[in-house]
Amino acid sequence: MPNHKNELFKNLFVLEAANNHWGDLARGKKIIRDYAAVVRQNRVKAAIKFQFRDVDNFIHQDFKGNQDIRYIKKTEATKMEVAQYRELGEAVRKAGCIPMATPFDEKSVDLCVQLDFPIIKVASSDINDWPLLERIAFHRKPVIISTGGASENSIDQVVAFFEKRDIELAINHCVSLYPSSDSQLELAQISYLKNRYPDHVIGFSTHEMTSWDVSMHISYALGARTWERHIDIDYENVPVAPYCSLPEQVDTWFKAFHKSKEMLGTAYSERRSIADPEVRYLDALVRGVYAKQDLEVGYEFSSATFERDFQLAVPLRRGQISTREINNGLVLTQALKAGEPVTIDHINGPYSENSNLRTLIEERGV
Repeated sequence: MPNHKNELFKNLFVLEAANNHWGDLARGKKIIRDYAAVVRQNRVKAAIKFQFRDVDNFIHQDFKGNQDIRYIKKTEATKMEVAQYRELGEAVRKAGCIPMATPFDEKSVDLCVQLDFPIIKVASSDINDWPLLERIAFHRKPVIISTGGASENSIDQVVAFFEKRDIELAINHCVSLYPSSDSQLELAQISYLKNRYPDHVIGFSTHEMTSWDVSMHISYALGARTWERHIDIDYENVPVAPYCSLPEQVDTWFKAFHKSKEMLGTAYSERRSIADPEVRYLDALVRGVYAKQDLEVGYEFSSATFERDFQLAVPLRRGQISTREINNGLVLTQALKAGEPVTIDHINGPYSENSNLRTLIEERGV
């Protein structure tokens, strides 16, 4: 990949506003104003990023209105219309920052393109969501991926996927624990990623809550050249999550130069071990496969008919196959009714035949 392509990502700070607008356009614009002032004061290149979901289809109809699953509850509570997202994007541009989003479904990828956002972010939970990645690649926007919870093989696959299509790519080290303690940061993974993927900008997406300067110095020294933090504002008595930074903390983050080695980590030459709590957290975010219509025994999965016959939606249920296991050529061994989840017992192949793979699928989900 030509080096000039990486210039877009170099020294880029991604301020992850996520859904902290809480569906309120005025609150979203205040977040933009407050952080744009800090960006201007520190003369850095920054994107303000939101999260996009096609809420009506992202959540399976049987779980709409569910108040017990936090992810579903917040997704519904923070829903915005396209016109509102357009206003937020324009406000980011007028403030001198780059508008950016993480789309969690295919329609939301199209929205990023419709709004002319220059960069698309892929969340750690979606690093192997191939229907989503295919849609992103179709539009050929530059991409930043986070690698929280991903195996070495999974990262290799997604990097090769974008390299084959000659799409600009940056790769963030990330630990998907919210918040993260200093001892969980594993900052040495930055060196591992730089050595393994030398043609790409390597970054650090962080959720720690105890420091806004030490990890910046260490990550920069290790070669990180793009960074991401969740942001929020202390406003109208809305609680601020412990993994979110406030404007004054981001100001400290931007100004960081000399700090200690406390958070350096140890894994220099191999992929870190993924803790069970992180695996469970990310499994809860993965979309499950549901039948859109009645399907007979012998039905063969194909990318040509997949969108017609199946819905990808949360939550992922126990024993249900997810976007991670979809392959052309899988065959139904049991009939399916419209709306039913596709489980490990409905398909042939290694996921149902390999006892270790089968156990992993049977033990995840809700």
